[in-house]
Amino acid sequence: MLLLRLLAVLVGIGICGSVFAYFFTRDARYLALAWRLFRWAIIVALVFFALLIVERVFVTVA
Repeated sequence: MLLLRLLAVLVGIGICGSVFAYFFTRDARYLALAWRLFRWAIIVALVFFALLIVERVFVTVA
């Protein structure tokens, strides 16, 4: 769990840093990078929570 928290913090810093860089440079690549990071973070989080739910169901049934 500590690794996941660290990863979430790093992704948050990456997104904020990309948006911050966009405000200074007005280069759309930074917004695209922030959006891509956000989408992948959401996908990974949903997969992780789905696995937790599946594990809970199997433990409860067994």
